[in-house]
Amino acid sequence: MYRSPPGARGFFIAIGLLGGALLAATLAGLLAFWALQAAFPRPLEEGYPGYLILLFAVVVLIPLLVWLGRRVPFLTDWYYLLPAITFLLAFTVFPIILTTYYAFTDYSGLRNGKPDRSTETEIVRVEGQRLFLAGNAHDLLRCDQPDCAGQALEITSRTQRARVSAAQAQDNIITLTAPPPFTPSLVYKINDYRLVGFRNFMEIFSRAGTVLLPILVWNIVFAAGAVFVGAIPGLILGLLLNNKNLALRGFYRTALIISWAIPVVISVQIFTAMLNVQFGPINRLLGLLGAYPIPWLTDPEWFKVSALLISLWLGFPYWMTATLGALSTIPDDVYEAARIDGASGWQTLTGITLPLLRQPFIPLLLGSFAYNFNNFGLIYLMGPQPGVEGRPSTAQAADILITWAYKTAFQADGGQAYGLGGAISILIFFLTVAISLINFRFTGALREVR
Repeated sequence: MYRSPPGARGFFIAIGLLGGALLAATLAGLLAFWALQAAFPRPLEEGYPGYLILLFAVVVLIPLLVWLGRRVPFLTDWYYLLPAITFLLAFTVFPIILTTYYAFTDYSGLRNGKPDRSTETEIVRVEGQRLFLAGNAHDLLRCDQPDCAGQALEITSRTQRARVSAAQAQDNIITLTAPPPFTPSLVYKINDYRLVGFRNFMEIFSRAGTVLLPILVWNIVFAAGAVFVGAIPGLILGLLLNNKNLALRGFYRTALIISWAIPVVISVQIFTAMLNVQFGPINRLLGLLGAYPIPWLTDPEWFKVSALLISLWLGFPYWMTATLGALSTIPDDVYEAARIDGASGWQTLTGITLPLLRQPFIPLLLGSFAYNFNNFGLIYLMGPQPGVEGRPSTAQAADILITWAYKTAFQADGGQAYGLGGAISILIFFLTVAISLINFRFTGALREVR
């Protein structure tokens, strides 16, 4: 029994014990909920509320924490981490595990593991393992196999439901692999999903030349371009606004930071309206100047240019603020010594200011690249994109990896292919990890200090 925190080892022990206690309490809550359903069945349309699982888990967790506090006294000092661990397990660890699992299945909007209510069929009578239906079993249930062998089914009564498996079907008779646990009145086909191994990944790489590689290349170009078009103007504005002799400097700073304060949703919607090919003010102005209208949102390449222009508007205030913050850390004595030595303004900029800004800017540049690499909001909020020949509707002109994964998994035109979307997400995960490792390498975040 530990009576005092054993250093760093104690931290990991505390995290493990608290996380284990939360998982054990959650499992106990689920078991208690299922036991309640089995012991006191209620009509299916009523059922028991799901929040009872949480209440059962809390009832188990509190005495468990008291017992752990007595067995491991120093653990009570770490109880403040419980909310953080709870949210970490619920909103980070669990989604990662679930996404990884789905990536190796054919889980989709059709194959979702739920009963297909359109196949609802009345059971006339039950004899042992045989269910007698009011018509041809295969036609009514639309089984995947001609004889319904291995077909997952759901049987229900007024208060109970259970999942069973069909051994075979012949005419109006379904033979189950085991007798039903109760006398059912209805039967449904279950659109079950199954493990498919690496089939989703093979599908992604089989279309590497037409889908994966073009999207990946554009993803990298977009992330780097968004950083470039935001950082350069932001740096220039920051250098200009750092001049203490500039009149109305505070007003300019406030005015230029407004775009950062406006929500991204509003900014993107305004820009897409301004870039409208027929009615947008930008094309109207070009028409007054005698130029042809530019297909900002209807041509694949111009759509990408539009995305970078919107990135400029969204990104430069951040870099302007970062530049002003970094410049405030440079001592005035350095510039005073440069003036005494006769250095010109250009020499001061290239010999003092920019070299001193390089060190704080490198991690910001890499971090901004990683953010824009997964900048779902901008690309998605720009709305419908022009299509590209040879690509599915989920991978259009300016789609990046994250929007491709989202459209594949959650939109009907992608078939709501959660398994394929999960596989794309895993690829994004490894790419993001690689970017983070590069960031750590350049910034020395993992380097031991001696």
